[in-house]
Parts: sequence; C-alpha cells; structure tokens
Amino acid sequence: MLSKTAEYALRAVACMGSQVDRPVSANLLAEQTKVPRRYLTRVLQDLCASGMVRSRPGPGGGYELTHATSKLTILDVINTVAPIARIKKCPLGLKTHTQLCPLHAELDRAYEATEKAFAGVTILDLVESASPIVPLCESVS
Repeated sequence: MLSKTAEYALRAVACMGSQVDRPVSANLLAEQTKVPRRYLTRVLQDLCASGMVRSRPGPGGGYELTHATSKLTILDVINTVAPIARIKKCPLGLKTHTQLCPLHAELDRAYEATEKAFAGVTILDLVESASPIVPLCESVS
C-alpha cells in the first residue's frame, strides 16, 4: 500500500529520530536503513525541501530532523514524500457516478482509516517502543 519512497523516508526519519543529538551521515543512514544510497539521497532531498529535515555540510555534518519526534507522525512523513491517494471521484470517469460507487467508497474509507492510524503514531512512539525489537537494528540474541 505504501510506496517504496514512503517506506524509505520512514526508515530514514526513524533512524534520525533515534539519534536526535547529532546529525547522521548519508552513508550511515543508508547502511542502517538498508536503503540504496542513490535512492536515499533523493528521499533526503525531498525531506529537506519540505523543511522536515536539514542538511549540515562538512565534517561532523549530516542530516537531522527539524521537528520534535513527539510531534512528527508517520502520516507527516508519508504526506511529505508520497501521500496516500484518496478517491475523490469515480476512477473510471463515469459521468453518471456523481458519488463514489460502493466499491470505491469502501476503498476510500480504508484509506481514510489508514491515514487516521498513521496520524496517531509519532516517530517518538516508534523509537521509544517497549517492543524488544529495535527499529532498524539487528536483534541481539
């Protein structure tokens, strides 16, 4: 359901969110998130262009979030790079369908519920989860 770009952006933001005290280099982000470096660079450019992330050049530089992880939601990240496509009118272009048919109305309700669920989870929720599985890290046995 989510685009690869949205998934990669979420990985990068979660990684930066777990290291808020310092900028994270693109190489380290690529390594930790398992996102190809070239693709990650494009995702980071989108996040920087939106103002969600800033880039610090030079030694000790890298990427960092500009918003508190307690305020930044999964939906915020998704909407920045690849918003969930809601169904506003008949996708078939049928002129007699002035409202959504039952199929497309039901699909749109599911998209709406997904948006609400994502809006209710902050990046802080992810990085401070009580789960024994740490995001973006191999579990230690």
